[in-house]
Amino acid sequence: MANYSSTSPWHITPTVEDTYLDILSIRPVPAADDDILYTVQPQYAYRPDLLAYDLYGSGELWWVFAQRNMDILKDPVNDMLPGIKIYLPKGPDLSQLLGV
Repeated sequence: MANYSSTSPWHITPTVEDTYLDILSIRPVPAADDDILYTVQPQYAYRPDLLAYDLYGSGELWWVFAQRNMDILKDPVNDMLPGIKIYLPKGPDLSQLLGV
């Protein structure tokens, strides 16, 4: 059986016969009143993992940006361009959402 950590985008996706993952169950990252509007800097171009590491201490949380900004980031890597504005959940809000 696949066991993914609570910070994984696949955490809530069920397994089929304990062998493989079923269809992805999206982990929503809802908007909050205190989300930060952030302009992507050149050092994070095509690297949501680096931004996640610098903000949250884990590059594995790159998927949070895609889920929080689904209308802006259709491709979470190639749409992460300098100058684009995205919303960032605050660390404590994200920790509560992920249960960590």
